[in-house]
Amino acid sequence: MQGSKAPVQKLVDRIAGIFVPVVIGIAILTFFVWMIFGGDNGVVQGLLAAVTVLVIACPCALGLATPTAIMVGVGKGAENGILIKDAESLEIAKEVNAIVLDKTGTITEGKPQVTGILWLNNEETTRGILSSIENHSEHPLAEAVVKHLEDAETIPISDFESITGKGAKASYDGDTYFVGNKKLLSDNNISVAGELLKQADEWGKQSKTVIWFSDSKQALSVIAVSDKIKETSVAAIRQLQEMGIDLYMLTGDNESTAKAIAQQTGIKHYKAEVLPQHKADFIKELQKQGKVVAMVGDGINDSTALATSDVSIAMGKGSDIAMDVAKMTIISSDLTKIAAAIRLSKQTVATIRQNLFWAFIYNLIGIPIAAGILYPINGFLLSPMIAGAAMALSSVSVVSNSLRLKWKK
Repeated sequence: MQGSKAPVQKLVDRIAGIFVPVVIGIAILTFFVWMIFGGDNGVVQGLLAAVTVLVIACPCALGLATPTAIMVGVGKGAENGILIKDAESLEIAKEVNAIVLDKTGTITEGKPQVTGILWLNNEETTRGILSSIENHSEHPLAEAVVKHLEDAETIPISDFESITGKGAKASYDGDTYFVGNKKLLSDNNISVAGELLKQADEWGKQSKTVIWFSDSKQALSVIAVSDKIKETSVAAIRQLQEMGIDLYMLTGDNESTAKAIAQQTGIKHYKAEVLPQHKADFIKELQKQGKVVAMVGDGINDSTALATSDVSIAMGKGSDIAMDVAKMTIISSDLTKIAAAIRLSKQTVATIRQNLFWAFIYNLIGIPIAAGILYPINGFLLSPMIAGAAMALSSVSVVSNSLRLKWKK
């Protein structure tokens, strides 16, 4: 966080780079004007006026305007369960107009359970092969299958291979076995019995995730895994839509399950059977349309998409890789915190603008008075001591305004 700068801070740094030499120039000009037109005490008054200009124009308020607001904003985020890693994300979040959501662990609880399994032939060896393959996998759905088949015998499989976005395969006794989605079976020309297909369609309509298990020729079983939608997901999605943000759900799950989840949560745009790389490609397409995209995910498969997005948000109960890649982390995995993060971004940027406005107005009024512009009118000259107090007061006002963020809802 300390090493990052908000885009507006970079702009302020450039302005300060111009501001300082300009103020020095004004101070020198003030001295010479007083020396020429100030009469007998022109040199002394000119020197005092030049020093007063330098004192009152010390760019403290300008330098404090952004970092104080950012630090208070980050602190408030942490109080509300939102960890923000860099200042840029906090500033850009207010511009987000499209959010891409992963399904498992993001919209749903990420605690899948096997709710049904249909076998073509329920042999103990076949059950053992399925359990052993899933035991090698790190996917949450695989864990649910292993737990369901905990009484199955352990089979010594070989050549285990995880197939990104599709499932896994392994060998046993000279044959290859596959566990994954329907696309994995299609890619390997595996036949599916009508009864298994019918059952899979039925489960899909009930918003259940369907896992297929097959050998190298035919599907041996179909498994239904259910993952409950989080209690807060529907309310969070409605909040974000009311803020005028377009929501997209991308999932590796089948079409019928994705459609059912989208209908239950109120998401209008969704894509099913999406591979991890395709998530990143979809985000790039949205960015080409001029959208500022936030990606919300929790798994290893979401890391590429998170890195591609403008604002990356990880669920705190997800994988370490997702949290490492993401610039924001929702500790509680509660989607309503996303709307809170966007509101916090808007409040922080508004505070930065207020701080910069007062810092500039202060200098705009203070420098001419310090130079002695009122002297010909009413004989008023600002002393360096009063100028020093005014400079300190400007810094205090900027810090105080930033601290107001803590009490905003």
